[in-house]
This record gives sequence, structure tokens and C-alpha cells, in this order.
Amino acid sequence: MTMDRFRVRSWTIRRRVVLLFTVAGLLLAGIGAFAAITAADSNRNLDVLLDKTGPMRVAGQELYSAYLDQETGVRGFALSGSAKNLQPYERGVAAEQKLLARIEELNADGGRDDIRADLDQVRQLAQQWRSDVADPVIAAGSTGTGSAAGLDEAANDTRFNALRASVDQLQADILALRNEAAGAARRTASVLAALEVAAAVILVVVGGLMLLLLDRLVSRPIADLAGQVRRVADGDYERHIDAAGSPELASLAGDVDGMRRRIAAELSEVREARTQVESANQQLELKAEELSRSNRDLEQFAYVASHDLQEPLRKVASFCQLLQRRYAGQMDERADQYIAFAVDGAQRMQRLINDLLAFSRVGRITTGFTKVPLDRVLTEVRSQLEPRAGEDASITWTELPVVEGEEPLLTTLFVNLIGNSLKFRRPGVPPMVRVSAVREGDEWRINVRDNGIGIEAEFADKVFVIFQRLHPREAYDGTGIGLAIGKKIVEYHGGRIWLDLDVEEGTSLWLTMPVIDPT
Repeated sequence: MTMDRFRVRSWTIRRRVVLLFTVAGLLLAGIGAFAAITAADSNRNLDVLLDKTGPMRVAGQELYSAYLDQETGVRGFALSGSAKNLQPYERGVAAEQKLLARIEELNADGGRDDIRADLDQVRQLAQQWRSDVADPVIAAGSTGTGSAAGLDEAANDTRFNALRASVDQLQADILALRNEAAGAARRTASVLAALEVAAAVILVVVGGLMLLLLDRLVSRPIADLAGQVRRVADGDYERHIDAAGSPELASLAGDVDGMRRRIAAELSEVREARTQVESANQQLELKAEELSRSNRDLEQFAYVASHDLQEPLRKVASFCQLLQRRYAGQMDERADQYIAFAVDGAQRMQRLINDLLAFSRVGRITTGFTKVPLDRVLTEVRSQLEPRAGEDASITWTELPVVEGEEPLLTTLFVNLIGNSLKFRRPGVPPMVRVSAVREGDEWRINVRDNGIGIEAEFADKVFVIFQRLHPREAYDGTGIGLAIGKKIVEYHGGRIWLDLDVEEGTSLWLTMPVIDPT
């Protein structure tokens, strides 16, 4: 019993609906078949009423009239002896034959035996009446003898009464057939009405069971499932989701609960990741604070270097130079060499401090971004580098864009880049520097290309580090901070700079600048 109940509960909605409609369909089909049989029987009864008993009763009444006409004609002929009075008799005989044949025809198909017997009885009695009464009266009247006796015989003859009684019996049997057909028709009508009521009841029951099925297996479970889902959506991610009702809804609830478990697991991972991110942010804030302190220390150092160290360094350099001018040649050669070393060291220290101060000022002391035409910047750069370039150098550019930035810093950038190209020229080869630009997406790519000695690939990153030199001081002057300052200026303007390693001769530097937003 328990297993059977479990199997029924495991039925799907489709299976239950199919079973319900199958049972209802079978019941309605049975009712329809029985209604069809009953309707056919009702039609037969109506046919008997309309097409048989009605015409038969009319024919019976007309048959009765035909016999009366025959009797009237015989009586009139007997009284008057006139052949004209036999016309009703002759019409009655002719009508009698037609009517008897009509009644037999109507009673032929599935007719009743008592009506056939009545017809035989009527024929027999009519024949006897004509042979015993009518024919002798007609014969006597035709010869002129015995007419009164024949009339008296006709008036008192009991044979016609028997004939009339047989016709009445025929009418009674036809009426009985009619009443029987009418009763059967009424019964079939009642049966059809009962079948219609039964079909309506079945439809109502099926509709009620369908509503109950949908309410218990669909509507209520869905409402309960929706409530559980809303509670999970409100934040109760650990709540287990289940559902009663049909197996389909139970399966859906299982899928939704599986999704809840995955979401809860992913949410737990997100929470853990958020905790880690918050911890990383705290560490970054600490690092940023440390970096800010370090920057402040560096700024303080730059301030000290630019103010506190400049004055004693200038004194050292000034007195060393004064000592060199006044006592040069008055002491031995070694003393002159020592004085020269001191003067050179002081001068180099001044240049290093000035370059360091310039590096620290990039992005810290700002005048604000404006629209800067690079053509104007390159014109200024060429003017500044003209003494260094000489008459044989070539500095050219084509179609440079307008960018947003600080014009003094951008001028310093190209002075350093182009100045390096002029400094690191090949012996005996006139220096050529070309600046070009091309747009790619939302940035300008600017190229500075020369025909100098070039940079080896292994030093591609080292050249942008502050105070990094690739050549001895005796070969090329400078402190090695030019490209570091250029890199800082480019990054301050939202770009990047790198060395192009695919050139065969000279140096090719690429840098990017953001395209000006038209809005």
C-alpha cells in the first residue's frame, strides 16, 4: 500500500492530467455511444409516429368512410332502384382497395402482427358483407324483384356491424402502436436528457479535479517556492529550498537550491576575496603613507640640496678656482693637478645637484595643463640647441599634433632627447634628427630618430635610470640624468617612453601622448 502511494505521488503532472482526461474521455465516449443508440431508437420511434401510425390512422378513418359510402350506396339503390345511387358504393369499393393496400404498405416494414390480422379480418368481413348483402341487393334491384326484402335485409343485417367493429379494432390496434411509439419516444428523450446531465456532471467533475490538481500540485507549491526564493534573495543564503507538489516542481526546487548553494559558495569566496582586498588596501595605504613620507623626505632632501648644500659648495668651488688662478705654476706639477681635481669635482657636484633638483621638480611645481602645439615646442628646442648643433646638424619634423601639457616641461623633454642625439653623434658624420608622429586609437605615438652611435639592446632599460652612464666622463660630458628626466615628464603627461630596438643604425625613441578629448 505504501509503495503504491509512493508511486502515485511520483507521477508527473502530465501523467496525472493524461490519466484524468483518459478516464473522462472513456466515460464521455461511452455516454456518447449510448446517446447515439438512444437517439437512433428515438428517431425510429418518431418515424413510427410521424410516418406510420399517423398515416395509418388517417387511412383507417378513410377506410371506415369508404365502408359507410358502400353501405349508403347499397341502401339508396335498394330504395330507389336507380343505378345512379350505386356511385358511392363503387367509389367506396375502389377507395377500400387503395386504403387497405396503403395500410399494408405502412405496416410492412417491421409492422405488427395484430394489425396484419385486423386487415385480414376486415377484408374477410367486407367480402362476406358484399357477397351476402350488397351483391344480392344490387342483383335484385337490377331485375326489379325482391328489392324491399333486400332493403330490409340490408337495414337489419348484422354483418355490416361486424365489419364496422373490425375496422374499429384496426383503429384501436393502430392507436395502440401509436401510443407505444409515443411512450418509447418519451422514454428515449428522458434517457437523452439524463445522458446530457451525466456528461455535464462529468465535465464539471473533471474541471473541479483539474482545478484541485493545479492548486495542490502547481499553484500552492509555486507560491511556497517563490516565498523561499524571496527569502534567499533577501540575504538568507543558507536557507535550504525544497518544494512539495509535482515531481517537476520538486526537480525545479532542487535546481534552484543547487544554484543557491553555488551562489552561497561563490559569495563566500567573494567575501574572502573582499577581506583579502581590504587587507591589501590597508597594506597599500600603509605603503602609500610610507611612500608619501619618503617623497616628503626626498623633497626635503632636494630642498636641502638646492639651498643648504649650494652655498658651501659654491664657496668650495669659488676658492678652488681662485686658488687655481692665483697659484697655478707657483707650486709643483702635482699640486696643480690636485687643485684641478678639486675644481672639477666641485663643478661636477654642482651639476649633479642642479640636475637632481630639476628631476625632483618635475610634476611637483606645476603651472597647469594647456593646449601645446608641438611644432612650436620643436621650434624653440631647435633655437636652444643651435649653438650645440653647429652648421652641419639637421633637426626636422613633420605634422606634429597639438597635445595637452606644460609647455616648459615638454620643451625640456625634447631638449634632452634631441640634445642626446646631437651629443652621441658618429665621428665624421653630420647629425640628423627627425621627429614624426602618428595617431593610434586614443594616443599619439611620437618618434625621435637619429643617425648617431645608437644604444645596445642590453642597455634599453638602463638608459632611463637616473645617473646611469653608458660611457666614461672623458668621452661624453653630462650626468646621465637626461633620459630619466624625460621619462618622468612623459609619465607625468599620461604617456610612456621606450627604446626601439628594431633599427639598424642610430637611435630610435618612441613616446606617447594622449589625444585631446574633443568634448
